[in-house]
Amino acid sequence: MTLTVPNRGAGATARLVRWHTTVQLRSSFRSAEFAVGAMAVPVILYAMFGLPRTGSLLPGGTPVTLAMLVSIACYGVVSLAIFTFGEDIAKERGRGWPRTLAATPLPRWVDLTGRSLTAVVHAALVVGAMAAAAVLLGDVRLPAGTWLVLVATLVGGVLAFAPLGFAIAYLARPRAATVIANLVFLPLSFASGFFFPLSELPDVLARVAPWLPTYHFGQLAYRTVLPAEDLTSWTGLAVQPAWVHVAWLVGSAVVLGSVALLAARREAVTRRG
Repeated sequence: MTLTVPNRGAGATARLVRWHTTVQLRSSFRSAEFAVGAMAVPVILYAMFGLPRTGSLLPGGTPVTLAMLVSIACYGVVSLAIFTFGEDIAKERGRGWPRTLAATPLPRWVDLTGRSLTAVVHAALVVGAMAAAAVLLGDVRLPAGTWLVLVATLVGGVLAFAPLGFAIAYLARPRAATVIANLVFLPLSFASGFFFPLSELPDVLARVAPWLPTYHFGQLAYRTVLPAEDLTSWTGLAVQPAWVHVAWLVGSAVVLGSVALLAARREAVTRRG
C-alpha cells in the first residue's frame, strides 16, 4: 500500500500529522533495531535484575520486582527518547535529510510532531511489554487505576527527555552520535539508580543523583507505586515533594531544548551560507 501526502487544504492539519505519524510507525515496525534494542533489551534487563528478586519485599511490603519494574522501565523510556531523537536524527543529518525535507511541502514541525507521537507509541509498547513480564513472571499485582497512573508517568518521560536527544543530535557529529549518546545515557541511568537501587551504591552517587534529571524522573515514577517508607528504603534518600521533581524535569527540558534549537539554527545558517 502506497501512502500519499493528503491535501492540506482538504484534509486539515490533524490529518497531515496522522499521516506522517503512520509513516513513522510503519517504518519503525519494519526495523529489527526497534524490536531488539527498544523492546527486547529492557525486558531482558528486567529478567536479569528484577525477576531473581521475586518474593523479596521492601520494609513497607512493596515487592522488589515492582520497584525494579519501575527502574528498568525508566531506563527503557529514557533510552528510547535519547536514541529516537538523538541517534536517528543525527544519522539523518549525515545523509542530508533535513535539507531534503526543507525542499518539500511538509513543515518541519509536522515531522517533529510525528516523531513525538511515534515515540509515545513506542514507549507505551515498551512499558506494556515490561508490565506483562512483571505480572506473568514477577508476581506483580496492582489496581487498574494505579497501572494507568504508572504507565502514563513512564510514557510521558519520553517527551521530557526528547530535548536531550535533540541536543545530542545537533551538537554531535553524525558518526559520533551513537557513542556520545551512550556516554551520556548509561552513566545517567546508573547514577540515577535504574540498574541498582541507590541505597546499594556508593554514597558519592547518592550525592550526585539529585542533580540529574533522570533521577527526578525515576522519583516521580516510583512514588506512583511505592509508599514513602519504601521509597526512602529503595533510594536511601529523603522523599521530596512531587513539584521538586517536576520542576527539575521541566527546567532541564527547557535548557536542553534551547541548546538544541540554537544548534539547529546555527546549522541552518551554516548550510545556507
